[in-house]
Amino acid sequence: MTDSNPSDPTRNASITDHTPRTDGGASPSRDGTDTRIGVDVGGTFTDVALSVDDDLVTAKVPSTDPQHIGVLEGLRKACDDAGIDPAEIDEFAHAMTVSVNALLERGGAKTALVTTEGFRDVLEIGRQDRPDLYDLEAEKPEPLVPRERRFEVSERTTTDGVEEPVDPDEVRDLAATLRDRDVEAVAISLLHAYADPENEERVAETLREELDVPVSASHEVLAEFREFERTSTTAVDAYVRPAIDRYVGRLVEESEDAGVPAPRIMQANGGIADPETVRDHAVTTTLSGPAAGVVGAAATVDDEDVEGLVTFDMGGTSSDVSLVRDGRAERTTDAEIDGLPIRTPMVDVNTVGAGGGSIAWVDAGGALRVGPRSSGADPGPACYGKGGTEPTVTDANVVLGYIGPETALGGEMTLDVEAAREALERLADEAGLESALEAARGVYRVANATMTRTIRSVTVERGHDPREFALVAFGGAGPMHAAALADSLEVDRVVVPRPGGVLSAFGLLAADESYDAVRTVGVDLNAADPTDLEAVYDDLVADVLADASDPDAAQVERAADCRYAGQSFELTVSADEEFDVEAVAERFHEAHERAYGYALDEAVEVVNLRATATVPGSEPTVRHEGPGDALVGTREAHFPGAGTEPRQATVYDRNRLVAGSTVSGPAILEQAESTTVVPPTWTGEILADGTLVMTQGGDSQ
Repeated sequence: MTDSNPSDPTRNASITDHTPRTDGGASPSRDGTDTRIGVDVGGTFTDVALSVDDDLVTAKVPSTDPQHIGVLEGLRKACDDAGIDPAEIDEFAHAMTVSVNALLERGGAKTALVTTEGFRDVLEIGRQDRPDLYDLEAEKPEPLVPRERRFEVSERTTTDGVEEPVDPDEVRDLAATLRDRDVEAVAISLLHAYADPENEERVAETLREELDVPVSASHEVLAEFREFERTSTTAVDAYVRPAIDRYVGRLVEESEDAGVPAPRIMQANGGIADPETVRDHAVTTTLSGPAAGVVGAAATVDDEDVEGLVTFDMGGTSSDVSLVRDGRAERTTDAEIDGLPIRTPMVDVNTVGAGGGSIAWVDAGGALRVGPRSSGADPGPACYGKGGTEPTVTDANVVLGYIGPETALGGEMTLDVEAAREALERLADEAGLESALEAARGVYRVANATMTRTIRSVTVERGHDPREFALVAFGGAGPMHAAALADSLEVDRVVVPRPGGVLSAFGLLAADESYDAVRTVGVDLNAADPTDLEAVYDDLVADVLADASDPDAAQVERAADCRYAGQSFELTVSADEEFDVEAVAERFHEAHERAYGYALDEAVEVVNLRATATVPGSEPTVRHEGPGDALVGTREAHFPGAGTEPRQATVYDRNRLVAGSTVSGPAILEQAESTTVVPPTWTGEILADGTLVMTQGGDSQ
């Protein structure tokens, strides 16, 4: 390792120094700066990032059930470490897993569905496709709303408007039935309510008057065509809404008691929103934590010299992979969680059940497998010493030497190395391997293969060459696996942000406020009347600005979902302030050619119009003043492709490394929240803001 003067410019051919901007913000604190905190709840740990006095303080505490207890514990811990009172916090942003846990564990509300007569079974019929074409035993997930709680009303709406009005007396009778069934939430999805919501509005108004439970109406949740997806998204919103309402309400109360501002909640679209907005639009909170991580990666790393960033977030339960291009996270409106379609805009995150706590096991054929079952935070991996006995990826990293016996996970949790070794020995016996070390190598290799496939799915399978991207690794376990993944993908640049162990929490500090609205129009582009389209855009823009905290500061973007006539899928292209038919057509042709390799001389349809309002946030300053004297010692570690013998890896305290320092592998950089592995043939460099950039080349031994 070489220490250079901290004031020397840090040079890198592909990734430039990035100190986030400090302009803007709100509620100046005692010294004219903002004191902001972000808290992200994961499956194993709750991560905290506190920006105070132009410095960054991070913390990690075990996640709890209910989640708000761990949130407040982490908040207080970070404040104690920073030497401030929680009441001095100016802004509080939060990401949680309440909604996604309710879906995965089927622990949501007792929900009823109200739909048009004859369409009771839309949720069950779906798209009449199979989850796995060649699996004869594959089963679709059970609908969130069972058939006995799906009800029909007599009404008829077409794309041209209402043909049969709804009968108010019938709806009141239905309300009595729902009350007798003790339902906890109601979803309403009437046929073609996206085109004319009059009947659905009447049903929703009556049920809200008659019942004391939340009511989700499809024209408010997703004003798009496709009955199955619209109904599914509305049912998801209703299903998770009581849980979100209880959780957010409790957290707001507890925050006020602590003198902390009400939390602003990260949405799946990568933007934050006030508590009342997300309580009314609960479906927007799915995957809020992974979205925050991608936002944090985009804010930490400049990508102007590469095609983009592959973000790799490996936590305790799962790994999340996404793309950042042109400084912005890729988004999608076509997502599923546990087989349930959700059509709201969200950061395009691919999740795989391979995290630090993922349990390794042997299948019926004798093959070694990893995940998706996880040890969670309690009892956790065997090395936690909390009663866990099953081998996990973290235990494998302990046996491989990446995590040492003196390492304190989260800054305070000491490790039981012998328990990890015993768990891997039992796995070795079951798998027919020679030793705990061989089992650990196998677990590491299988976990990496699983994550490599996920990265290929968002790059190679979408026409992107991963070699043109930088891999940004974060999460508690991500930096330990990143270089090995990069080797298999032939990626020669790995970036580990300084707050990499809590980057989702850091992303909350950097997030903008964002709101989306959509409406189906379904017109031929050449025959479309721009005046009619502008009228729709006016309504959409009004909707998103109504949610914005500062409409005057909001930046509005307009877009259109287009397709060739006869296609069953759409591509989204931007739409100018004045709708230009020729410009939109040209953008669609170009987008189609990029996505599929060809464009057609065919008529183009405008299917949906979209509007997004963004109130820009102010990214926190990350100041790195490593004092030097970072050498901790050496440790024997085993690396893929480096033979069967262990290598002496130099161990550093990463936070003490001076800006401009270079680290040659094999080396291990330790932080309270994460550990970074620099394998042989890799070299790392510390940038001015503390970011570590690893590149291929060099071996210190």
